[in-house]
Amino acid sequence: MARQRKDHKEPKIKLKKADRSGPDPSQQTLVELAEQRSLFKKAEAHNGTGSDDGEALIGRFSEAVLWSFSLSMLHATLDVLVTHQYAVEIVWQDIISRTVQAFPIVLLLFYSLHPHPSPPIFLPRLSPKIQPALHQIFFFVGSVAAGCYLIHVSNKHGYYAVMKQAPPLGTLWIWSVIELDVQWAASSLIFCAVFLRYGGYSFL
Repeated sequence: MARQRKDHKEPKIKLKKADRSGPDPSQQTLVELAEQRSLFKKAEAHNGTGSDDGEALIGRFSEAVLWSFSLSMLHATLDVLVTHQYAVEIVWQDIISRTVQAFPIVLLLFYSLHPHPSPPIFLPRLSPKIQPALHQIFFFVGSVAAGCYLIHVSNKHGYYAVMKQAPPLGTLWIWSVIELDVQWAASSLIFCAVFLRYGGYSFL
């Protein structure tokens, strides 16, 4: 015979309407608990540095290598453009050779001068209060110097000197502008434009 299951009686739960009076002021909310434990400040610090210990997501040397590849490709591009401008036959072996020679120099400069949480080996670590200002001033001067000298070389020197000096000068100029904030970069470009306009030089 089939066993008859006994019906279990469902527990009686007292029905009650939801409390719509709002949160209890005597109890802390999640936002108040987060502020009490400074969770918001820790999250901002984590987003700004990449980790809780203030370490970047990528090391100084690895970042320098990645940027140096890009800047070396820029050097090669400028080399090809300048060679093509003077209707000289492009010898790719020479272009590649000059690019390979420029890579370690760009790597050393970028590794030493680009801001990063970890200090460089070759230069002493500066105070965080003055380092951003010195960085902007240094690259502003470098941008103006490289840009103005490139304008001078392109207008006053012969084609052979331009072919030799324009690619490295153009690479340094563009890199210096990239390192600057918008205000500093715009000011350096305006300074170079004034030098071009009132120095008696031509753009083409």
